[in-house]
Amino acid sequence: METTLGIGSRIRHKEFGDGVVIGVKSATYIITFMASGRKEISHSYPLEIIEEEEPADDLISLADVERSLTNILRKWADVQEIVPLGAKWTGGVLIMQPGDKSLKPKEMPIDALFHKIVMIRDRMRTLEQRVNASALTDEEKVSIQQYITKCYGSLTSFNVLFKRPEDYFTGEKGGGE
Repeated sequence: METTLGIGSRIRHKEFGDGVVIGVKSATYIITFMASGRKEISHSYPLEIIEEEEPADDLISLADVERSLTNILRKWADVQEIVPLGAKWTGGVLIMQPGDKSLKPKEMPIDALFHKIVMIRDRMRTLEQRVNASALTDEEKVSIQQYITKCYGSLTSFNVLFKRPEDYFTGEKGGGE
């Protein structure tokens, strides 16, 4: 039967030497080794246990904590999260070519355009929160919320720039709140 080590367990690896378990995933341990730094090692790899710590019963991943914290900050603060640009667009340039061929085209780094789009999205979310928290009547709130939803829908063309689908704009068909 395979032993599950807890965070803080001290181990010895044949190749990497002595280390300490600093994270536990479903199939791997994240271990910091004295000589070679941080490595991810399979649970099935035969490690020599120097000092074993019991695993916690309520393990949650760092990603779960980060996701929850991001949602809380998004809901209650005017904090702009870091939203990654899709890898294929990194370093790209948007070229705006006027119809009048005597005029020069305008170039803009896609990163700069993407940053502005994310700022618009974050400011619309803040506007949405402020409308919902305002002293307006429910009917007025619903009316303004419909305009905000239509604005999100108008921006869905920019979803192609986002790395993660959960960051996409959604309009009326997106199944909002």
